[in-house]
Amino acid sequence: MKSFHHLPSIILLCAAMLTISPGAGPSYSAEPSVWKNLENGLDLGIFQASKKSAFSDSLIRILRADTSFFGLRLLNASSKDQGKRQSVREWVNKNGLVAAINASMYQKNLMSSVSYMKNRQHTNNTWVSKDKTILAFDPNEQTLLPVRIIDRDCEDFNTLRKQYGTLVQSIRMVSCHGENMWAQQKKMSSIAAIGLDHQDRILFIHVRSPYTSHDLINMLLELPIGLKQAMYVEGGADAQLYINTGKKNFEFIGSYSTGSREHDENSYSKPIPNVLGLVRLKK
Repeated sequence: MKSFHHLPSIILLCAAMLTISPGAGPSYSAEPSVWKNLENGLDLGIFQASKKSAFSDSLIRILRADTSFFGLRLLNASSKDQGKRQSVREWVNKNGLVAAINASMYQKNLMSSVSYMKNRQHTNNTWVSKDKTILAFDPNEQTLLPVRIIDRDCEDFNTLRKQYGTLVQSIRMVSCHGENMWAQQKKMSSIAAIGLDHQDRILFIHVRSPYTSHDLINMLLELPIGLKQAMYVEGGADAQLYINTGKKNFEFIGSYSTGSREHDENSYSKPIPNVLGLVRLKK
């Protein structure tokens, strides 16, 4: 594991409590073992990437949610109860969510996911693409895992798809064997991703500084976060993560994408059609 430069923990904790503006975050190296607890079962980690980017702050931000306290909800602009695209911040605040992140990339019609996406009430896209991972939640039985990432190279999707009410297909980043599945390439971008750790806690991952997906995956696997699996959901200026606990709020948005927006100037939260929201479970 690569070494990190440490600041006193009290400075880190105070910095993590601030609402952080995109592209203007505090410049510090995060203690890799420190998470800031936002409420029961919800933690925000801010980690210094082991490889410095030429743009923005080189920070990896991860929201971690325990499934004993939080569940996932898929929201679609294409469903009758929603009807329009919104920024992730608007999706959260208008639907009583605690947090949300992009659900997947979307097509030119600005509504449909690029691959299979459905919940119990609405199907956004019926097409099962060649992509290897499917996020599954809202199980039919309490004995099933509340959230899982199905890897089609290791598991029988046709069987498992019948066990869950919500399914979201996207591109595999970390396989069921814990391996980086993304070949190196020249393209870099801001990135949003979803993962699970070895305790099956939900990870919403956002990185504004541009990296290749291959390099980011390697850095995520280096971090002491117990990453088990991960899938890519969006890149560039569309990549967004918003958190609002009622006491604190944080907004992280992307900017850079090779070939289109090769800069760190974006401060606009773009309207997007599909989000994965975090909701508190009723006790």
